[in-house]
Amino acid sequence: MSDMRNSLAVLALTALVSAQSYVPQRVFDTNANAFVDFETMVAALAAQNVVFVGEQHDDPNTHRLELAVLEGLARRQKSVIVSLEMFERDTQANVTQYLDGSIDEPTFLRDARPWPRYATDYQPLVEFARSRKWPVVAANVPRPIAAEVSKAGWAALTGKTDLEKAWFAQDRQCPTDDEYFKKFGEAMGTHPAEGQSAEAAARITERFYFAQCLKDETMAESIVRAHSVEKDPAPIVVHYNGAFHSDYRLGTAARVRRRVANARIAIVTMVPVKNLDDVVPTDDQKKRADYLVFTIGK
Repeated sequence: MSDMRNSLAVLALTALVSAQSYVPQRVFDTNANAFVDFETMVAALAAQNVVFVGEQHDDPNTHRLELAVLEGLARRQKSVIVSLEMFERDTQANVTQYLDGSIDEPTFLRDARPWPRYATDYQPLVEFARSRKWPVVAANVPRPIAAEVSKAGWAALTGKTDLEKAWFAQDRQCPTDDEYFKKFGEAMGTHPAEGQSAEAAARITERFYFAQCLKDETMAESIVRAHSVEKDPAPIVVHYNGAFHSDYRLGTAARVRRRVANARIAIVTMVPVKNLDDVVPTDDQKKRADYLVFTIGK
């Protein structure tokens, strides 16, 4: 009886979020240099191996459109693996147990450390995957390990146990002379604080960049492992992350490309704006992704 109630609850939630998932939007195909409709974009995404969806955290319409991507792929009878920056590798067993019904939602929420806005932002993705029996990948490195690296650099990873080493990528590249590091420095702000030398500010930025690279490498490894699952046809891995991790095909996207050179990868970036009617993508925006999905920001 409890299993039946759980199934009915999942179906009810799926129906609710499906009814709410459509929001006004405009999709710009940067390769065609033209606006297209949402369904045209999803049809193209259905032919990919890996789809990155770069989000603006805490924007409600962004999250509704993220669900709409999964709904569109489901309409095309595609098998999908949902990969999330928002869950960390050490919680994978918990995520999987919730999906297969081995544990209830309160236990899942207690142990999986969901982000604060999980109920509004990411629960619809997880529940839709659950209703379709799609896997969900807890892709990210545990936050405490990333925080250690931001304070001490790579030395923080020395001496980790074999269990802990399974929670982050062992193959790591983190050059500090490329475009990604430049953009990271610009986003962080590299100006020294009062009384701080330029050299000290640069060292702090570099350590935070190492933590960023650790997240990118770990998520990329998680995506590639999911992509290599031997199924015919192979599922599409749809990975959700903050847009900085995939914009300009850098970050996590570049690290997936390094691992699987021949993978078909598409980048989607959600762009909240005040007015859809006067949207004109800038040259820089056009470089960010294959598809820019403009929507009304909160």
